[in-house]
Amino acid sequence: MDASWLQLGMGAVLALVGGWLWVGRLSRLRHFQDTPTSRIRSAAQGHVELAGVLVERADATPLLAPLTARPCLWWRYRIEEYRRTNNRGSWRVLEHGVSTELLKLFDGTGDCLIDPRGADVLPSRRDVWTGDLRHPRGLPSTGLLAWLGGTRRYRYTEERLHAGEPLYAVGDFRSEGGGRAGLALEAARAEIVREWKGEYAGLLRRFDNNRDGKLDMAEWGRVRLAAELEAEQRHRAASEQPVRHLLARPPQGLPFVLSSHGEEVLVRRYRWKALGGALLCLLGALMVAAAWT
Repeated sequence: MDASWLQLGMGAVLALVGGWLWVGRLSRLRHFQDTPTSRIRSAAQGHVELAGVLVERADATPLLAPLTARPCLWWRYRIEEYRRTNNRGSWRVLEHGVSTELLKLFDGTGDCLIDPRGADVLPSRRDVWTGDLRHPRGLPSTGLLAWLGGTRRYRYTEERLHAGEPLYAVGDFRSEGGGRAGLALEAARAEIVREWKGEYAGLLRRFDNNRDGKLDMAEWGRVRLAAELEAEQRHRAASEQPVRHLLARPPQGLPFVLSSHGEEVLVRRYRWKALGGALLCLLGALMVAAAWT
């Protein structure tokens, strides 16, 4: 292949990738700067920004990080192996994983559960070390002992979120209970009827008054009336429950970020990423221009 065509292709790829990074990171940067921090008790439904402290959930099973066995609220890990090919060495990922347990954020006005699945999580606790076992036995010894007795074939990375740490969160905020949702009576009644039809024998025992093995029009009328009363009762019970707030992944590609750092650190990080994307786009454009001359 002619060198100019190769340069042209590489330049076009760099320009496209750089432009995508530039526009995407700049869009998120502006979103963070333009979105005010809400309080949990008064937050509007939809995409919001929250700031508070992580607390333990009373109903949660204690969580241990997989590599260090340290108690935490969230973890992410990666195990890599160092391999040499054609006199060149590189790290190859062998295992990786992330926890999916719900987090709980408290900001002084209330608490909010967070579903971390799909979030861009930026924790402050990050440990990286090496060893000669595929699965480490916790963090290594410190000092001189850390460099003795091993080939350092494997590299381990573990990130964690702990109770008591600050958390900055951006995502889709929804509230349930406390009488917030109105009752769509017809839809609720239809759902209950479908639920009862799933056990048709039980439906006949309750409403087949003439015991002919089927429900006539009058008996179906009583089914619908009973389902309507059941829907109203369920709605009243749900309204008496305390309000439950949940932050989760938003639709339509909006940012979903959980960070142990404040908004200022996050804005600075995305500003540098946007700048890097712009420089990459410029480099690609210069390569394309040089290839055409």
